[in-house]
Amino acid sequence: MKLSVITVSFNSAATIRWTVESFLEQSHTDAELLVVDGASRDDTVEIVNSYDDPRIRLLSERDKGIFDAMNKGLRLFEGDAVGFLNSDDRYHDREALSAIAEALSQSDIAYADIDIVENHVTRKLVRRWRNTAWRKGAFRGGWMPAHPGFYVRRRVAEAVGPFDLDFPNASDYDWMLRAMELFDFPARHVDRVVVDMAAGGNSSSGLKAYMRGNMESLRVRRRRLNAGLVDAAFVMKPLRKLPQWLARG
Repeated sequence: MKLSVITVSFNSAATIRWTVESFLEQSHTDAELLVVDGASRDDTVEIVNSYDDPRIRLLSERDKGIFDAMNKGLRLFEGDAVGFLNSDDRYHDREALSAIAEALSQSDIAYADIDIVENHVTRKLVRRWRNTAWRKGAFRGGWMPAHPGFYVRRRVAEAVGPFDLDFPNASDYDWMLRAMELFDFPARHVDRVVVDMAAGGNSSSGLKAYMRGNMESLRVRRRRLNAGLVDAAFVMKPLRKLPQWLARG
């Protein structure tokens, strides 16, 4: 099974080597890394181009933000399945994609655990994101997987369609919700860490950013699941994250 990994970048010269090299270290070699760059003004493009490997493809042009760039990746990926690796994140170990590919050989959706780390040198833990089993309707109770550990087969990506740019802070949440709640694709939990996610990114950059995301996630559920003015997930989604902080060590 060929896996496509989409990495969206913009002025990521300080971190993208971690991302690219963790991809190249993978034991599962039937894969491509599609870097969708937003016309970076630093050395990001030069760094990506310095890797002489046919599995790496690069598109660099202006975009309308991270989810617009992700949509470009969805239009261009060539694999049997697809997922995303942020330009400041890296795979946890060399067997990460092998674990994803094995799960996708038995299911249409695979979602795995991630570690959120202070940086990729010390790998000091900030949070441990551990998933639980998914059942249809779980998003109504505040459940959600980690997007950096979320992979789908091509038929899922084609059915779900592009990221909705109407949700600038929660379009990844909306996309996963649509994939899992609005379609009947089987999903499998990969019970291992596959990604080290750098703290301070788009989804973990502070309380205000998180609250904006939680409000926008509520708007997603109103549109997709006919949720009320305030639903259970509005309270339970933040509460479900508490163990992630308590489990750091």
